[in-house]
Amino acid sequence: MFNPTRRNRNIGTAKQGYGQENKMVIPWPAIAMKSFYERLTEYRVEYRTINGNRFEFIIEKTRKNSEHACTVEDLSELIRHIRPEDYGRLNLIILRQPKRKEEILSSVWGRLIYSYQYKNDFRPAIILEAIDYSNKLKWPKNLSPEGQKELNRLKNDGHNLKEEKRFHVAEYKLDNVRNTQLYRTLPHEFGHYRHYLEIVGEIEDNEDEEYEEFEKRENLYFKIPTADKERYAHRFADNLELMLRKCGAIPFERIE
Repeated sequence: MFNPTRRNRNIGTAKQGYGQENKMVIPWPAIAMKSFYERLTEYRVEYRTINGNRFEFIIEKTRKNSEHACTVEDLSELIRHIRPEDYGRLNLIILRQPKRKEEILSSVWGRLIYSYQYKNDFRPAIILEAIDYSNKLKWPKNLSPEGQKELNRLKNDGHNLKEEKRFHVAEYKLDNVRNTQLYRTLPHEFGHYRHYLEIVGEIEDNEDEEYEEFEKRENLYFKIPTADKERYAHRFADNLELMLRKCGAIPFERIE
């Protein structure tokens, strides 16, 4: 007997799109044209003057089991040791509470946003994410050379990673997360922006005649391979950490 379903073996499979509407993704609202990390909910704002520059800190409320590892005072003390010429107009720091899907699909210690939309303006910003301490830190066992270096960095930060079947696994501890975000992630993101300034520079709002040239330099920067940008940022962070440890500026106790 003729069976028309045998004409296509992909019927009912992912190749034909079956189940794709159920794919787990980070939601993107149709109305609010903002990236997920720009969609803040309940938060407070604090200001600090550091090396003559006014920094704005946005602290988003955390949910149960989550906490920001670094305080505003911690971050201010570390930033105090970074030269203002290394960060230019970068003066927005966001302590953010990621959504549960974001923790699964886009988990990071922090990130640099070159143009962050906030209060009808666009500014460079560094985001440090709250950690859910009921979860576990997992690092894959199948590692590239760069992945192995990062594993070693995590161990140096104090994370007690143990080998399991498919992952290196550790319990999240606030002190260890603070070591990672304060002494490595924050300087690393400043390093990315220092690299950006070297290639692109900055342009004042009233310098429209220079904007075309500015865009060319910016396009040049974003064409740099990710690995090269990561190496630059790691080098910046490593050099800063070495200098601060030599002079005894770090580590320091958590400042409330």
